[in-house]
Amino acid sequence: MNILIANKFYYNRGGDCVYSIGLEKMLLEAGHNVAFFASEHLQNLSSKWGKYWVSEFSAKKIMRPFGDKETKIKFTKLLNDFEPDILHLNNIHTQISPIIAEIAHNKGVEVIWTLHDYKLICPSYLCLNGKGEICEKCFGENKKHCTRNKCIKNKFLHSFIAQKEAEKWNKDRLEKCVDTFICPSEFVKQKMLQGGFSENKLHTLHNFIDIPESCKSLNPENRGSDNYYAYVGRLSKEKGIETLCSVAGKLPYKLKIAGTGPLENQLIEKYKRCNQIEFLGQQIKDNALQIMAGARFVVCPSEWYEVFGLVIIESIIVGTPVLCANIGGMPELMKNNTAGDFFESGNSKDLKKKITEMWDKEYDFNPEEYKEIFGKNNYYQRLMKIYGMEDEHFG
Repeated sequence: MNILIANKFYYNRGGDCVYSIGLEKMLLEAGHNVAFFASEHLQNLSSKWGKYWVSEFSAKKIMRPFGDKETKIKFTKLLNDFEPDILHLNNIHTQISPIIAEIAHNKGVEVIWTLHDYKLICPSYLCLNGKGEICEKCFGENKKHCTRNKCIKNKFLHSFIAQKEAEKWNKDRLEKCVDTFICPSEFVKQKMLQGGFSENKLHTLHNFIDIPESCKSLNPENRGSDNYYAYVGRLSKEKGIETLCSVAGKLPYKLKIAGTGPLENQLIEKYKRCNQIEFLGQQIKDNALQIMAGARFVVCPSEWYEVFGLVIIESIIVGTPVLCANIGGMPELMKNNTAGDFFESGNSKDLKKKITEMWDKEYDFNPEEYKEIFGKNNYYQRLMKIYGMEDEHFG
């Protein structure tokens, strides 16, 4: 089968990129022919398909989100040369455009779209307004709330463009050219239903994790020996990192923070005299897993509707419990609380209480069960059913 994957970037920039590149690897290992469509970027990995990619997005390319000439020409060229059976979309807004879904659909290609945010129902992606508050006002047909509340970077122009983009690529237009939307959590599916999308177009399928060999050799007996708990992820407001740091600074326990993001310098400066918090910067995957494996527990303090929560699964499969904010798609990943606990998202008092409770608490769960559920073998079988290839087996 010829499968064309599309994502705005081709390097491990975020969860959408990790998924898309991992999906490409999985499908190639299973014997499929796979092509990739992206936008140019200095950090992109090398790819033989790069000659087809659109130029890097800039302020001069204001028409790109609406479907510019360059995107139409280059994508059509790749489509004609590769002749895919399936187009598997991921994060394509702004740097590419949903125009590629229409082009493929009109040529008889089946279009599958894995959702990595809420862009199809919320112009600002995150269901957060300009003040950083949870907002669902644009779930209906009226997208003007995005501009009124300056939901994109708290700026009028950015928000206005996002509003117009959402109005152009509305629910009715997208449903006509997309066969299936894959929702990485049941929570995402419910929000899409709130946004008016047809249930027969929505399929819940949790993301997978490609477990590296280094993870398999980690010794669970070493967990907690260095007396710290950990945060691994992006240092941005919606991730709840500010709330976590404010609490950690008042507790006697060591917090190790691995990751980078827009708040990194600000947080380092603010807590430079706080011995309880250590900033480790960006870490490669193996190092991040080692940090999680050595922690007493990992904290996921998100303050937005987290779509999935990859760090939760990564932590659990290396044998480390998780303290998770009860928001978005994250809670459904932790069955019956056996692998950790929850706290009220954004509630510093509850977070402080739960950190203290978890410090000396032991949890009884089986990492192997999670490896099987969220491993690529199980994911591949279910994905093939969505592709219409029920008898396909991995490897």
